[in-house]
Amino acid sequence: MAWSAEKMKQTPWSSPSARSCKNRRKECNFAWEQCKLGDVYGHLYSGNTPSRKNSANFGGDTPWIRTADLNNGLIKSTTEFLTYEGIKQLKILPENTIVLAMYGGFNQIGRTGILGFPATINQALVALTPHKNINQFFAQSYLNRHIIDWRRVAASSRKDPNITKEDVEKSEFSFGSLEEQNRISKLISRLDHTITLHEEKKQQLKCLKSALLQKMFANKSGYPAVRFERFSNEWEQCKLGDVANFSKGTGYSKSDLKRTGSPIILYGCLYTKYETIIRNVDTFVVPKSGSVFSKGGEVIVPGSGETAEDISIASVVEPTGILLGGDLNIIYPNSDLDPTFLAITISHGKPHFDMARRAQGKSIVHLHNADLKHISLKTPNLSEQKRISKIFEVFDQTITLHDQKLSLLKRVKQTLLQKMFI
Repeated sequence: MAWSAEKMKQTPWSSPSARSCKNRRKECNFAWEQCKLGDVYGHLYSGNTPSRKNSANFGGDTPWIRTADLNNGLIKSTTEFLTYEGIKQLKILPENTIVLAMYGGFNQIGRTGILGFPATINQALVALTPHKNINQFFAQSYLNRHIIDWRRVAASSRKDPNITKEDVEKSEFSFGSLEEQNRISKLISRLDHTITLHEEKKQQLKCLKSALLQKMFANKSGYPAVRFERFSNEWEQCKLGDVANFSKGTGYSKSDLKRTGSPIILYGCLYTKYETIIRNVDTFVVPKSGSVFSKGGEVIVPGSGETAEDISIASVVEPTGILLGGDLNIIYPNSDLDPTFLAITISHGKPHFDMARRAQGKSIVHLHNADLKHISLKTPNLSEQKRISKIFEVFDQTITLHDQKLSLLKRVKQTLLQKMFI
């Protein structure tokens, strides 16, 4: 039976298990109450899936929520709807109901959502209907903080990873006064809103950058769809071998990596870690005799990888003194070719697709300097190359800045949740 508000007030919580929050306002300095989720929310409800053989069950106007709809936040939309026939055996849950995934894939277990509208759910979800003494966003934050605990239970107790309604009902839940819950929820909501704004801004920048790359480098003619002012001449076509010299890096493997030593770029990091311009390197080795060090301004291309798309990319090594590992093709552009422009056109222009076609191999594909020499590319004069390089450098720096802010905000939120929800 669900607890009444009166029972919550009268129950003594003097046991050692009653928790106190570490990060509290002075006026909220009493111990948090601790109980079981089932005590607060009563008998939890789990839904069902109507027969898909009966088309009359689907296509109505009642939202039907599944595990895929959960995002650990507010559920604003769904793609599945049931008819009156489809919901005969189901319960319509009110807005602000918390739903939690019991199964549907190990990485889905423990995910939550709060209904932004009345809806029903399938059997993989369990519902915690609103309670007047509990702020649902506070409760959701508490549940999200303990998502790893759900997955630990799922992985250790059953052959097929899942949790049950009984697991949820018996799980511990700690809460302060409704006033304190509201304050905590408001603070977390503000953090989430700020995180979302930075994520949206980052995505907008990436989309704008992608569109600009498309207009500048995906053209078949020598006249890009987007140009800077005062530049109108046709881009000239040439072979990469006519405007650059080539060499190879020297062999190092992951087993050679040390905590300190000389910084080194390994070929696998080019398509997993680095952007167009490499300024900082945080992998180190003890240099071997005959190693190749950067002079600054080299363009490097992976010599091998799992797919042709993976290795048809390039980056510029800006600092001097960086070790260039084995299986790296090194390009030294002449004075009429801006290194950053070359790296961009290799990664995003016609050379990208030409290189992918030339890559050889099955399980592992390879590109050699002999292949790169025959790659055709279109280039404007050096001044326009530098203007193009600069605009995309600004894009990358701004995107990186948003990434750093996002990481900081997420760490702040995580630390706050750890201190509040012990």
